[in-house]
Amino acid sequence: MKLIIVGLLIFFSIIFFVELQPGKPEVTYTAAIAFLMAFWWVTEALPIGITSFLPIILFPVLGVLDGKDISDAYINYVIFLFIGGVIMALAMEKWDLHKRIALKILSVVGGSPFRIMLGFMLASSFLSMWMSNTATAMMMLPIAFSVTSALEDVYGEGKISAFAAGLLLSIAHACSIGGIATLVGTPPNLSFLRIFEIIYPNAPEISFGQWITFAFPITVMIFLFSLSLLYISYKPKGKIETLDASFFKDKYKALGVVSAEQKRVFVLFVSLALLWVFRSDLNLGFIRIPGWSTWFKNPKFLNDGTVAIFIAMLLFIVPSTKKNEALVSWKIMAKLPWHIVFLFGGGFALAKGFIDSGLSMYVGGLLTSTGNMSAINLVGTLTALMSVLTEFTSNTATTEMLLPIVSGLATEIQVNPLLIMIPVTLAASMAFMLPIATPPNAIVFGTGKLKMIQMIKTGLIIDIFATIVIVLMTLFWGTIIFDIDPNVFPEWAEQSAKVITH
Repeated sequence: MKLIIVGLLIFFSIIFFVELQPGKPEVTYTAAIAFLMAFWWVTEALPIGITSFLPIILFPVLGVLDGKDISDAYINYVIFLFIGGVIMALAMEKWDLHKRIALKILSVVGGSPFRIMLGFMLASSFLSMWMSNTATAMMMLPIAFSVTSALEDVYGEGKISAFAAGLLLSIAHACSIGGIATLVGTPPNLSFLRIFEIIYPNAPEISFGQWITFAFPITVMIFLFSLSLLYISYKPKGKIETLDASFFKDKYKALGVVSAEQKRVFVLFVSLALLWVFRSDLNLGFIRIPGWSTWFKNPKFLNDGTVAIFIAMLLFIVPSTKKNEALVSWKIMAKLPWHIVFLFGGGFALAKGFIDSGLSMYVGGLLTSTGNMSAINLVGTLTALMSVLTEFTSNTATTEMLLPIVSGLATEIQVNPLLIMIPVTLAASMAFMLPIATPPNAIVFGTGKLKMIQMIKTGLIIDIFATIVIVLMTLFWGTIIFDIDPNVFPEWAEQSAKVITH
């Protein structure tokens, strides 16, 4: 109760005693709502799902947004992607397919906890370079669950609980880290490419090869740091001997013959993964693989949520060997983590409030004071600001809001736009602290095996490290790859500035 009261005191103090933008009280109101939600989320003063309902109440009451509009944020394709993925995970658990997959993985990589975490991070980061970070997290989650279950059977839950939390965090972090390596890996990268081409039509083209040459080393650095930090922070308690691969092979054999249900669920799981990976075109630089969605009249109508719900429905249709029973029944829906569904909705609603109220523009306006900074301070300040903002808002929406502001700032202070637009874009995907920051964060938090404070502790350190790496690599590596002179305002930017002025 004390935490609830403290949160309300902060909320009302901002409402009554703070005026961020004269004549626009909705900017202050949105900031107050954001502070209240963040405080209650972090302290868990109320159940996280209940705190997530605050936008439905406060935005209409304070006159910031229409109740109908804000309610729409709670239902969208990302939420259905989550629901469909969880149903698949529950189906694998019901038929013990997760145990079989886990023991097969363990028999290949061995029993070392470090090698297990490395394996999961490598798989997650590589997949997220080419496909949805959210879909990657949903694919890896049931496998991680099964591995930790197998380890608990061997070592006991007490020794493995911390490592289980670290393994889940490693998946979420690797999905975000891998996504920045390619132009197609995460939506903010594509947003940057489109916005840059619109604002600066005469600028040199930024190719796939250029981007991956620049961003991949950044991915590797943050990957290795994150792996090391998570393993040190969450390694198993006490001394645990590395098991021979033969130990897990024997365990796998003890499961017996693969059942018909396991085969059917596995086929659907693989189908889900393939449909996710190859839904849209894959541009690998040297080859372009057309996506299956192009077979339809309106490819853009299809998304990862469509795929997830389609496969989830098949789980209710494909029969099991039991008479008149499908692979799953409606009873499985009771196991869905509804609090995370509401958490997603609350995050999307808050992001909509940030943009529609003008709070995002207000924050962007504060950037004009950075004109007298040195190059490293300028890039560092903007990158850090984006890193903080994206913890609370949609990374894509924030990118599309801030990049035009940043490009205008570049013109105002006569600095190469790429010098600040690229690191700001990368920082949009570097959100590791809060469950609402990215869908992978919310997905792993929804397992119930993580505490908010665990995610914040390691997430804050990785956020800081990632910001430093992005800033330094932009100044010393990006300037070479993209031919940027920090002291010269390029001609193509000058031409665009004249067009906008006139």
